[in-house]
Amino acid sequence: MIFFPYKDDNPTRSFPWVNWFLIAANLWVFFAWQFPLDPNEQKVFFSSFGFIPSMFFGQLSNFSVENIAWEWGTIITSMFSHGGIFHLLGNMLFLYLYGDNVEEAMGKLWYLLFYLSCGLLAALAQALTSPDSGVPMVGASGAISGVIASYLLLYPRANVRVFYWFIILIGTIYVPAYLVLGLWLVQQVLAFPESMKAAGGVAVAAHLGGFVSGFVLTPFLKKKGIKLFQSGHSRAFARNR
Repeated sequence: MIFFPYKDDNPTRSFPWVNWFLIAANLWVFFAWQFPLDPNEQKVFFSSFGFIPSMFFGQLSNFSVENIAWEWGTIITSMFSHGGIFHLLGNMLFLYLYGDNVEEAMGKLWYLLFYLSCGLLAALAQALTSPDSGVPMVGASGAISGVIASYLLLYPRANVRVFYWFIILIGTIYVPAYLVLGLWLVQQVLAFPESMKAAGGVAVAAHLGGFVSGFVLTPFLKKKGIKLFQSGHSRAFARNR
């Protein structure tokens, strides 16, 4: 079965410049810097610009301004690097779907700070759960998990247009955001125990850390006139063939 969200019913009044800047930055890093690299060069790139928990905590024993700046800097560089094109496009789809509304609810500067903060806290969550890991962590998933949490708090009853394909049944349907994103959250929670056993793979702790960060920060960073738990703009489960 294919279940593919591709738009929502949540309009914005202003152009989401920051969200599009973040999308463009991620695309630029991947296609301009990562895509031309051969496999060995990719490993060097990930080792240099990915976030490595064991190296991050290593700064405590190898204390220097340069070392501290580099290790904290890898949190930012890792947020704009991706493990492959599907990893990249999946993240950018979620950022495109939900980031514009969160940006409008917070304002451009606060949204940018919110996004980077969620990414930073997501990386720290991953590091604290796997402090000895030498596997580079890359991807915008932690920051985007914060955006997902914010969207759920602000617009849980917004409807997401989903394309579905099940055997001979093909069409689109509006599904409430609390179901689409709630299902994503349940998947992360269920995947967490298994991810702790793996030496690499999906950084589920970062996803959950980013989500919790977004959930906590949103009430403080949203504009005063923006309400939580807003209604949708269309009828849930309306279906087009």
